[in-house]
Amino acid sequence: MGYEAALSDYEKFEFDDGHRKRDVYKRGSGPAVIIIHEMPGLHPLVIKFADRVAAAGMTVYCPHLFGQPGRPASHPLGVLTMLGGICIRREFNVWATDKSSPIVDWLRALARKAHADCGGKGVGAVGMCFTGNFALAMMTEPAVVAPVLSQPSLPLAGKNPRRGAGIGVSTKEIACARQRFEDEDLSMIGLRFTSDAFVPDARFETLRREFGDRFEAIELSDEDAAPAQMAPHSVLTLHLKEDGPTKAAEQRVIAFFKDRTGA
Repeated sequence: MGYEAALSDYEKFEFDDGHRKRDVYKRGSGPAVIIIHEMPGLHPLVIKFADRVAAAGMTVYCPHLFGQPGRPASHPLGVLTMLGGICIRREFNVWATDKSSPIVDWLRALARKAHADCGGKGVGAVGMCFTGNFALAMMTEPAVVAPVLSQPSLPLAGKNPRRGAGIGVSTKEIACARQRFEDEDLSMIGLRFTSDAFVPDARFETLRREFGDRFEAIELSDEDAAPAQMAPHSVLTLHLKEDGPTKAAEQRVIAFFKDRTGA
């Protein structure tokens, strides 16, 4: 099985929304949570996070969007995923400040299926890094009730202040999420390390301005991060410690999913 052995406890199926086909890995029982992996792919630490969500009484759906499923994040070929074709694929908007990526349509359809299959009060969704803002954009799908943005890194900011403040969703998606938060008494969570250049201060300020107290910001210092080959970035995976503030952040996210989905 190679790297895919890391997903041996998961059921694999292909989901087709009528426009795109993607593989999805599923595990657990109870209401659904869609876990959208980070760069460079569906690596073992993303899978371990999914395992913990499933153990808390939910069904996890892990779509495969890029990279090789199960391959460690530290593998040298992961760099090719990050620097190669992902930035020019039509499913992903890397630079846009005011629109979401086309792949979000497929994720919304997956959320509808997951809710129909698993029941509960609705579906949770977490995006990480390159996919961080996808969970917010998914709020135009009524089945999604618990969005989590972990180190949302799009649009890539560089030294461009406008992109640094951007959240990579459209004004229509923002308006829909804001209305649903009020009408349905919902909220969202965002996580980041405050030193993370991929998630500028201005991005979280935009989220605070747009969503007010419906946006729960969990911001961590470098000392809270587990040692890794890169600077503090991946709150729920590479830089997660088994105790301390990052673990508390993970537990808050899982509790948020349980409460909102009715697990």
